[in-house]
Amino acid sequence: MQPRSTEPGAEAALAAADGWVPLQVLVVGLCFLLNMLDGADLLVMSFIAPVVADQWTVSPEHLGYLFSASLAGMAVGCVGIAPKADHYGRRGLILAGLALTAGAMLLSALSHNVAELIAARLLVGVGVGTIGVTMTTMAAEYAPRRHSSFAVGLVQAGWPLGSIITALACARLLPGTGWPLLLIGIGAVSTCLLLAVAALLPESISFLQLDRSPGGLSRINAIRHRLRLAPLAELPAVAEQGEPSPAALFTPGRAVPTALLWTAVTLSYFVLYFVISWIPRLVMQSGLPLAQSIYAGATFNLGAFIGTAAIGWVSARYRLTATVATWLATAAVVMVVFGGIPMPLVFTLLTAMTVGITVQGGFNGFWAVATRLYPAGIRNTGVGWVMGTGRVGAVLGPIAGGYLVGARVSMPVIFAIYALPLLIAAVLTTRIRLS
Repeated sequence: MQPRSTEPGAEAALAAADGWVPLQVLVVGLCFLLNMLDGADLLVMSFIAPVVADQWTVSPEHLGYLFSASLAGMAVGCVGIAPKADHYGRRGLILAGLALTAGAMLLSALSHNVAELIAARLLVGVGVGTIGVTMTTMAAEYAPRRHSSFAVGLVQAGWPLGSIITALACARLLPGTGWPLLLIGIGAVSTCLLLAVAALLPESISFLQLDRSPGGLSRINAIRHRLRLAPLAELPAVAEQGEPSPAALFTPGRAVPTALLWTAVTLSYFVLYFVISWIPRLVMQSGLPLAQSIYAGATFNLGAFIGTAAIGWVSARYRLTATVATWLATAAVVMVVFGGIPMPLVFTLLTAMTVGITVQGGFNGFWAVATRLYPAGIRNTGVGWVMGTGRVGAVLGPIAGGYLVGARVSMPVIFAIYALPLLIAAVLTTRIRLS
């Protein structure tokens, strides 16, 4: 077997390669499974919320806080923990995030009141946020450069697929088993995936090249062998990329695109997590039974899977930021249609799927933008802070929805309100320039 490149830098070598090798497929595949699990961990609450609300007599306003607890935890994971991967490595943080998520899911199942459940969901969010940023960076760093946007998009498609499976499981099992057993099952799956990742996932070769720790050269060469790259005689020189801190994101040339990206992501998060959290509840409130309202959530996530995978494929062929902006602008139109036009069940489900294709598909394009915007030495810091600051929107979106629903604002007005931030985000995205 001949080495496919002799270039010294890991990213330069992967950039020169067109095809995939088994290790790259393994890493991206594991990241896909991690994101599937994150989708199950986070979004199960939107499916069990109607039952929890009925059992514990939870008001819409407090339900909004319950939805937002895990989102607040994700902000902590993205900003407070995930950037540490630029100091200590990607693999270890993924394992730590998985362990925390598994334990917190079990705590969620053992909760006896809303306060306990909010606390447990906060911890779930911390783990999910840590994993989400770090595995996105890992996938981007292992994929061939020309396929990087596709790999990131494919990995993000795991989130809605995990949500679909969770929705179908909830629709089938929730009436008979109750919601705590469902949370225990997801915690058990998290534990199994933790063991698989510990056994199979290597460290990021881009991180090892920057880390310069003793024994790093031998670890790099072992991974390069699996990547079918020639071994290195010594660690290659690396360009100075700045200390991995938030200040490095605002150096000349990065400050404006960082500010634009942070704002666009925050606005998009505001809409996305309103839709994710409230679609089953709003559909049920419009007169459909619980099972059909859960199926509406499932069709939304089916659309999210299609849209996320599609945007990764399209952005590999067209300008990434223009593709994301087009998705978001289309999403604003679809939101108005979904909220403003009464439809039979079949068309309601199809429109919910289209909302998923455009809203979440467009949003997930931001992950690829972030990994393209920042170099390897500050990539986890950059992705973490973009997604972490954006979680402010994710937290406020469901809460604002709760107050709008509690105030009996009509669905057409609610969805029109949430369409406006998508239009603004689309305009801001067109102004981001990537190298």
